[in-house]
Amino acid sequence: MKVYGVIMAGGGGTRFWPLSRKKTPKQLLNLTGNNLMVNEAVDRLAYVADKSNIFIVTNVSQVPAMLEATKERLKADHILSEPSARNTAACIGYAAMEIVRKYGDGVMMITPADHYIKDEAGFVRILNAAAKEADETGKLLTIGITPTFASTGFGYIRFDKNEAGDAKKVIEFKEKPDEATAKEYVASGEYAWNSGMFAWKASVILEKFKEYIPDIYADLEKIGDAMGTENEKAVIEEVYPNIRKISVDYAIMEKAAALGDVLVIPGEMGWNDVGSYDMMDVLRSKDENGNIIEGDVVAVDTTNSIILSSGKTVTAVDIDNLVIVETKDAIMVCPKDKAQSVKKIVETLQAQGRDDLL
Repeated sequence: MKVYGVIMAGGGGTRFWPLSRKKTPKQLLNLTGNNLMVNEAVDRLAYVADKSNIFIVTNVSQVPAMLEATKERLKADHILSEPSARNTAACIGYAAMEIVRKYGDGVMMITPADHYIKDEAGFVRILNAAAKEADETGKLLTIGITPTFASTGFGYIRFDKNEAGDAKKVIEFKEKPDEATAKEYVASGEYAWNSGMFAWKASVILEKFKEYIPDIYADLEKIGDAMGTENEKAVIEEVYPNIRKISVDYAIMEKAAALGDVLVIPGEMGWNDVGSYDMMDVLRSKDENGNIIEGDVVAVDTTNSIILSSGKTVTAVDIDNLVIVETKDAIMVCPKDKAQSVKKIVETLQAQGRDDLL
């Protein structure tokens, strides 16, 4: 069984502004204090797929930084450049076409670049089980996370909990619920969080593209026909920006699940999608006052806060539950429990044409 790793790394990570920018988004930040998030993703995936078979799909604006960040880990031609963001269906289809046309069929293990996994052994066990199941059954596999609380911020996957074995048949995908519904999901024991990680044969997913989203498949086939020729780059730049925007969940997974073609492996691996600054509590150790502090910071009578300085001295006194982030050209302050709203700053800057800060 040949296994390929595919890391989706095209996102902007706007909730981590001003650290995160268009050319250096969240996946190119060192949020854990150990390494860049994308490098941690590569190193985890290398336990499942050889590094020579790992690919990253990223936006063209991020390619230079991505090449520099991963040069000790991946081949340069395994960084696949998207001329424009077209959502996960196009991203995954592009990678599948690249693999089938240039390297031969195999199982694709697909993960985001910017998630945190505390239990790497659990991650490897679950992904290896998914790869084996995808290879032997030809089904589409998704990785579910056993809920630890009634989250309203994640999508859910309902599965047949009475089935034997690691892989369970997916009954349906559910959107982010309200709190009461989330509590019902968790209490039932038949729901997992949707992690956005997948496993399937490259040839199988392309057949699903052809069946469920033939317009996108036709575009991908044009790109595939040009692969390995002198026209490859030009064709990608012409065709890719016109591919319809849609997620792989909506385009394929929901439809295939209704026909019994999707399996989920629910499990625990210390997973967190690290969507905003308030999630840094799972990445870093707090000091005796409950603070996470980095850089030149002087904090007096300050509690439960996140203060990050990249150069200037940042001082704080008599504050609680704040996020303060300083970079060379910006300072961001918000209540910790409103960290999700940082994206509103990015939206406002975009509306004002402040591209220098994006």
